[in-house]
Amino acid sequence: MQRRFSDYLIISLKGIAMGAADAVPGVSGGTIAFISGIYEELIATISNIKPPLFKTLFKQGIKPFWQQANGNFVLALMCGIIVSFVSFMKLAKYLLENHPILIWSFFFGLIIASIYFVGKQITKWNASTIIALIIGAVAAFYISSLPSMESSTSDYFLFFAGSIAICAMILPGISGSFILIILGAYKTLSNAIHDFDVKKLIIFSVGALVGLLSFSHVLKWLFKNYHNATLAVLTGFIFGSLNKVWPWKNTLTWYTNSKGEKTALLQESISPFSYSGNNQLIFAIILMIIGFLTIFILEKLGSKKQ
Repeated sequence: MQRRFSDYLIISLKGIAMGAADAVPGVSGGTIAFISGIYEELIATISNIKPPLFKTLFKQGIKPFWQQANGNFVLALMCGIIVSFVSFMKLAKYLLENHPILIWSFFFGLIIASIYFVGKQITKWNASTIIALIIGAVAAFYISSLPSMESSTSDYFLFFAGSIAICAMILPGISGSFILIILGAYKTLSNAIHDFDVKKLIIFSVGALVGLLSFSHVLKWLFKNYHNATLAVLTGFIFGSLNKVWPWKNTLTWYTNSKGEKTALLQESISPFSYSGNNQLIFAIILMIIGFLTIFILEKLGSKKQ
């Protein structure tokens, strides 16, 4: 695929959007990749990382290897994702602690629009696609309702958390960061990023790489053989995740760590009119509309390049 510098700049911007989404517990970078038109290329590129690719490197040199690996695409996308994820994770932590209603409102609008744009790519609706949609929605709703586990700093656990979370990160609808919260690894990772703990970051990254290479092959096979059913499941995932990003929550149980820091363990979605504090309804609605329109812009950028 022949691309200009401006094309790779747009890919980097999509990577920034993916990284920002993955930093927030409740929003999936896979959703952004799907809407912006790079999802299937991303999955195909990742699944192409296997032994024959490295034979090309040793026998034919760097240039054929780089072309076969879709290296320019990977480099442009990863630059955006990494810079955005590391920087936005700190911002997300601040926003979630100080302005939770507003940030969740923005992502709620974003996900509402995502349901439409992913669902419209299903070319044929029948009993199997409807069942797949329902299964996806129920699974995502169940996952989003799970309470968080206690935080763990074990190296083996961090490797496992990385391999599981990365699978969620590339699935539209299921947030990798939320999986990290459920597993009790989100705070450990955010602290590692803040303190630049190289050892923990490497362990998490290796786990993520193993999970990514394994899961991408499954996704590629599903898209090839069960395209509509796969899209229906993914649409269901996005729909089911709305419960997690609903802005107005009532915390049922809390977890207090050894430092006295409180973290919400179990929450329920409530009406904005039943919210005990300032429901910020007007600003919330405005941000929902902005989030909704953001997806339209990303989809337009994606359709231009397809």
